[in-house]
Amino acid sequence: MPRLRLDELLEELEVRIDAVRGTRDRLHNLLEAALAVGRELDLPQVLRRVVEAAVVLVDAEYGALGVIGEGQRLAEFLPVGMDDALRERIGDLPSGHGLLGELIRHPEPLRLSELSEHPASSGFPLEHPPMHTFIGVPVRVRDEVFGNLYLTEKRGGADFDDEDLSVLSTLAVAAGVAIENARLYEQARLRERWLEASAEVTSGLLSGMAEDAVLELMVERAREITSAALGVVNLVEEGADAGEELRGAFAMGDAADVHLGLLLPREGTFAGAALATGELVTTPDVQHDPRITYGPVRWKGLGPAVAVPVATSEGVRGVLVLARRAGQPVFTRAETAPLLGFAGQAALAMELAARRRDAEQVSLLEDRDRIARDLHDLAIQRLFATGMTLQSAHRFVRHPEASERLNRAVDDLDTTIKIIRSTIFGLRGHDSATGHDPGLRSRATRAVEDAVPALGFTPSLRMEGLIDTDVPRTVADDVVAVLGEALANAARHAHATRVDVSLVVRKGQLTLTVRDDGVGVDHDHRGRRSGLRNLTERAEQLGGSLRVGPAGEDGGTAVEWQVPVIT
Repeated sequence: MPRLRLDELLEELEVRIDAVRGTRDRLHNLLEAALAVGRELDLPQVLRRVVEAAVVLVDAEYGALGVIGEGQRLAEFLPVGMDDALRERIGDLPSGHGLLGELIRHPEPLRLSELSEHPASSGFPLEHPPMHTFIGVPVRVRDEVFGNLYLTEKRGGADFDDEDLSVLSTLAVAAGVAIENARLYEQARLRERWLEASAEVTSGLLSGMAEDAVLELMVERAREITSAALGVVNLVEEGADAGEELRGAFAMGDAADVHLGLLLPREGTFAGAALATGELVTTPDVQHDPRITYGPVRWKGLGPAVAVPVATSEGVRGVLVLARRAGQPVFTRAETAPLLGFAGQAALAMELAARRRDAEQVSLLEDRDRIARDLHDLAIQRLFATGMTLQSAHRFVRHPEASERLNRAVDDLDTTIKIIRSTIFGLRGHDSATGHDPGLRSRATRAVEDAVPALGFTPSLRMEGLIDTDVPRTVADDVVAVLGEALANAARHAHATRVDVSLVVRKGQLTLTVRDDGVGVDHDHRGRRSGLRNLTERAEQLGGSLRVGPAGEDGGTAVEWQVPVIT
């Protein structure tokens, strides 16, 4: 009997030693898991590590981490223990109904011997593996319930015990700290990316980049940072009708052409909602948002969206809209918090660039006025004095041929004075923005400048004669139209590397010549010939003509459009 009792004590001691050794090993594994989770800074990787560690620590066959999103629903669900083929056969991941929703509604530890016996259990979808034992604990980040850990099917068929619950709860605390660290790191990286994008946009505007290019840069960077499928900038239209106050100035991404150039009202649009509040607005489903009553079909296939005013303290310039595809995660507060500052910085840079352009324009106009004054006060006065001297000397000239030459010189001086006066008129004929209609010189210059993007280079322009004074407004309108058509033909069909434009008014005739070094008119397409017919009809209506031929021995095309003008 004493020997039997001793054997029993030894067996019990061995069991306790094994239990202590197992507890020690489990604590060691728990410590290793906590350290492994804490070393990660990438949030998706942290979440994955947490689930994998939990499955090992409590010896479960299946595990998952559910991240709680808007409306007490699961925004993310990360399962472990199922291969990709099985997950695909099961179908959509859980959204937070049934037993999983029970932990969301009541974030307390839950342990079950049989899943199906719980009142909140709603069963499993087809192809789902059978599950019986269950344990779940909430994962808190400070005072916020971030999500829940779910473990099922303890290996060996046993139930999850109190020690499993204690280990899992400890891991959940370590996971909360790691998730908070990863969030802070992610937010810092996000702010850094927004600051870099803001600096790039500001630098582009202040260095003289065109506003269209800056809008493209702004949308491109915003889409990259937020993983948006579509980015749109709607600018506020100045002087627009009450029903059409926003214009799609730039769009990039899915169905961008539907939004580009579109005129929108404030009422019933997502951009208008941002303008009405003056703050950033978001929606989980832009296609079915009740605030959008104007053309909701434009948002087909898109889901979460955010709109932010592009504004400064002096007013709103427009709205930046970003949208993700349907089914993707909604925009979080951490993602959108820097967006208002980014849009405001872009608006401020646009305002500064506009003021800089205005200052440059004022400087240019002041230069023109100074040149005009100098021409009037110096050049014309000297020419007048010279002409009067020649006229007074005329009576002393007896030779008929010398007298004729003298008269011709006086006439030439009169013509030169007219040309200079026309130049002065052109210099002082400011754009319509100053309250005056621009003259033909200014309009021709602008037409040539407008053709630069299509041509890829700047054409040369030569103007001669009393262009602004001798050419009637109706003829000037035709001249601008003909010049635009000729330059468009050169851009579309000639494949030229050089274009020379000449506009001359002399002896009651206006001659517009456009020469290029391209392939020549004989090799062009029908579109060019159709354009030339339009030019011919315009010339004939004014009693003029159109001549088209080779520009020279090396090829190219010369278009000469000539009409009479009243002198």
